[in-house]
Amino acid sequence: MDLSTQYLGFELPHPFMPGASPLTNDLDQVKRLEDAGAAMIVMPSLFEEQISAEQLATHHWFEGPAESFAEAQTYLPSPSDFALGPEAYLERLQEIKNIVSVPVIASLNGATPGGWLEYAKLLEEAGADALELNTYQLATDPEDSSQVLEERILDIIRTVVSQTEIPTCIKLSPYYTSLSHFAQRLDEAGVAGMALFNRFYQPDIDVEELEATPVLRLSDSSELLLRIRWLAILSGRVQASLAITGGVHTAVDAIKAVMAGANGVQVVSALLQKGPGHLRTLREEMIQWMEEHDYESLEQMRGSMNLLGCPDPKAFERANYLRVLQSWKGFL
Repeated sequence: MDLSTQYLGFELPHPFMPGASPLTNDLDQVKRLEDAGAAMIVMPSLFEEQISAEQLATHHWFEGPAESFAEAQTYLPSPSDFALGPEAYLERLQEIKNIVSVPVIASLNGATPGGWLEYAKLLEEAGADALELNTYQLATDPEDSSQVLEERILDIIRTVVSQTEIPTCIKLSPYYTSLSHFAQRLDEAGVAGMALFNRFYQPDIDVEELEATPVLRLSDSSELLLRIRWLAILSGRVQASLAITGGVHTAVDAIKAVMAGANGVQVVSALLQKGPGHLRTLREEMIQWMEEHDYESLEQMRGSMNLLGCPDPKAFERANYLRVLQSWKGFL
């Protein structure tokens, strides 16, 4: 069975890879992931805050706001919250490159336009085969329009693409007014890939201690639906390769993603729950399903359920929405 795929310009034997997670902080786990057949290794993000923690901006971003009132201390991370500082991250990248033979993607997570662009070049020099830009922005300033926010990200993309020779992927949020239009502009800016979607962890409130508390909830297959919807919309309409990240726990989840148009399948929560060997299980079960359904290759399947051939995708989406609303029987 031919599971080969192209992602970020790389010829891969299959689409399965670990997404950014604590698993790749441990070299033994990284080796286990490769042994289980990982097509690529995606490192966890190097955060802008890790870089700024070594600069004079630390006081402005952490100590100033964090000490302004008691409750704010739990909203902003302290430098000690990060597993690896920027220099240690570069060293870990080199260590991973030394022990694996598959491509390694380094990830950058920024919050301001110029906060970490210099590190894109440093990561390339340290051996990264590609970059994944995790452009997390929480739009809290009412003076910032959607156009302003999008232009900031596009400026980052253009700068990184122009300063590096390795492929650049952007890990997108679903929270854009017109995601299709923004994806087209990202395509024009030179991204090699788009990963759908970032998972944002929302803080809860401890009403007794009067503080914000972090909440970690692993994904499940229900989160797949939003992602395959947008894969189906974007597939065939952008030049960049597409990956899914979030909601893939079974081989059928991955098959749905590929049918919607995915080139790559990133897995995180399922690996945290079941271990690196689950990558092998997913691949074997996909092969079995494809054989049972008379598929000869992944390429034969990819994009077969996207909306490119639909004469009016908006009408299709609206009709599906109405059908779902009318499907509930409940206690009627």
